[in-house]
Amino acid sequence: MDLSPLRMELLTEREEMCICVNCRWVDRCKTYHAVERQHGVTHLNEAPDMHPKDPRIHISLMDLKSGHSEIEWDVRACKSFVEDKGRWLRLCPGEALPK
Repeated sequence: MDLSPLRMELLTEREEMCICVNCRWVDRCKTYHAVERQHGVTHLNEAPDMHPKDPRIHISLMDLKSGHSEIEWDVRACKSFVEDKGRWLRLCPGEALPK
């Protein structure tokens, strides 16, 4: 997915978790699919079909004690967001929420 049309902000501190975990569309969303790819995790859906409106991705850079760095991608705002608390947890029972 080409991320160029998305507005992204570069942050130096972690603020909040991704809103997608509580969104009705998490398993169908092309933006969340891109976030999953950036994190190197298994996709909820290999072929998402929903194009969200105006998603805002925050990118956090974190220095690790090992001397390496970690990049965290989180969707913090989206005009297509429809709250469905616990949606991700219901799709992935027994798994920990993604970072």
